[in-house]
Amino acid sequence: MVDVLGLVAVIVFYIIILGVGIWAGRKQKTTAGAGGPSSEEVMLAGRNIGTVVGIFTMTATWVGGGYINGTAEVVFRGGKGNGLVWCQGPFGYAVSLLIAGYFFVEKMRSAGYVTMLDPFQQKFGHRMGALLFIPALLGELFWSAAVLSALGATIKVIVGLSDTLSVIVSAIIAVAYTMFGGLYAVAYTDVVQLICIFVGLWICVPFALTDDRVAPISTTKDHWLGELEVKTIGSYIDSYMVLLLGGIPWQAYFQRVLSSRTTRGAKLLSYVAFVGCSVMCIPSILIGAIASSADWTNTTFGRTPGANGDESEARLILPLVLQNFNPAFVSFIGLGAVSAAVMSSADSSILSASSMFAWNIYRPLVRPKASDREILWVMKFAVFTMGAMATVLAIFIPSVYGLYFLCSDLVYCVLFPQLVLVLYYSSVNTYGSLAGYLVGMVLRLLGGEVILGLPAAVRYFYYAEHDTTGDGNLDTVVQLFPFRTFAMLISLLTIVGVSALTKFLFVRKRILSKRWDVFQCFQELDVTTLEYTSEPPPPESPAPMADRSGWEIPELPSPYQRKVPRSVGVIHYAVEVEDNGGYLTTVL
Repeated sequence: MVDVLGLVAVIVFYIIILGVGIWAGRKQKTTAGAGGPSSEEVMLAGRNIGTVVGIFTMTATWVGGGYINGTAEVVFRGGKGNGLVWCQGPFGYAVSLLIAGYFFVEKMRSAGYVTMLDPFQQKFGHRMGALLFIPALLGELFWSAAVLSALGATIKVIVGLSDTLSVIVSAIIAVAYTMFGGLYAVAYTDVVQLICIFVGLWICVPFALTDDRVAPISTTKDHWLGELEVKTIGSYIDSYMVLLLGGIPWQAYFQRVLSSRTTRGAKLLSYVAFVGCSVMCIPSILIGAIASSADWTNTTFGRTPGANGDESEARLILPLVLQNFNPAFVSFIGLGAVSAAVMSSADSSILSASSMFAWNIYRPLVRPKASDREILWVMKFAVFTMGAMATVLAIFIPSVYGLYFLCSDLVYCVLFPQLVLVLYYSSVNTYGSLAGYLVGMVLRLLGGEVILGLPAAVRYFYYAEHDTTGDGNLDTVVQLFPFRTFAMLISLLTIVGVSALTKFLFVRKRILSKRWDVFQCFQELDVTTLEYTSEPPPPESPAPMADRSGWEIPELPSPYQRKVPRSVGVIHYAVEVEDNGGYLTTVL
């Protein structure tokens, strides 16, 4: 039976969010002028997001439905492999903001990139960039699906609506204002949503803590604290590494970094968002502990969630606590908090994936001469498509926390080593990138994935076998070896090794003819094509995109001296002329 008051509360909240999104979209159009916003204006809000709004949108993007629902679920489960000890997601992703802010923000901003894929395409070419788009896309889709699934479960419990209908309606609202207003709409709705999350959850916690049916959580630590066995330390460390480093190469993160007004502001929003994410997980932890300490037999639910053998009930633990241990009006406030959390992450991920598709796939590979207006329409179509795909995943894949955790796996194993090397190791090339991509992907997939029903094809050194069907057969392999980190490191070493090997074969020893250089990484620069200019190229101004980079510079004849070789898409080398201080430049 549908709760009318709860349904009204959801409708009012959605109207407010949609209104803020439309207002922000109009603000963008007013700022852009008569010509309308450009594609970069929509993707990066004109690189004009202030520090305060940036902090809100960065924090809200991470604090999604998977974040708050999944945290409560893991703490509630307790025992071996669960409980607070294993609640790694919130802390891991929060610390990843510190690491990214310190090591990656300045390098990405100084080059003037528009998306996270730009440095890959400028260094390795558009087609290799398209391959790297795949794990980035999967990460954003899994993230969106996780948070939409969380909202569907919450509305089903508190309001009584079908979870499928709830997911579909929520996705439509998020897609609508994202299509209309771009990053401006996403950022300003994030401000409202984060306030709703903070206020809504903290209002609910005191009511639940003081309910007569809930034992003091300090006396029930054995139920919700969890246990870390010695044999699982390897997988425990592996999981944290996935979150700490796999939480960095996300377009949703770099979209906010690149949209900030200043580099200092971009770093600051990363550091403050770390604090915000850490604080925002506390109510969910408390709710998980409350659920583990409660007497569920005296509630309308009638039993401890999962007691009937249905483990999927644990994913409903946060809405169940809101419903059974809070007054009705308080539970509706909590529902608004969960709805806000979902919107704040779903819209960000959908916009991020769509921006990369329009800017890094459609523009260079499908229609290189596409107008800015055409790119905008393609991005809007991609927003709709990404939203539909995330909705389907949310409806048909059940585990919230599993999706929430899985979304970093491929990003960590494949994308993270590529990002580190493309920014910090100039000698990498397309051959190394492709080899590392394939190795990282294969090693990760061979390890299997229980959530997706993908069996382990390789048992990595140290593993355990379990009977998950109850028929007495050991049918599931659980990897206890840190195989994800192993895959990431082997991928990184492969990129470096293959890049060095191909350079050795094509350049240093000239064992292979340049005719076999199919990716054109080692073609020589023709000195006769250099053009003389009186002014040097601006040191921080990014050149336009091109298909190739990483070209070898031959020794130049006297009186020329090599200076500032730069690989920024269109290959632009500045060569200082010693006698009069002029410059020779070329664009290949």
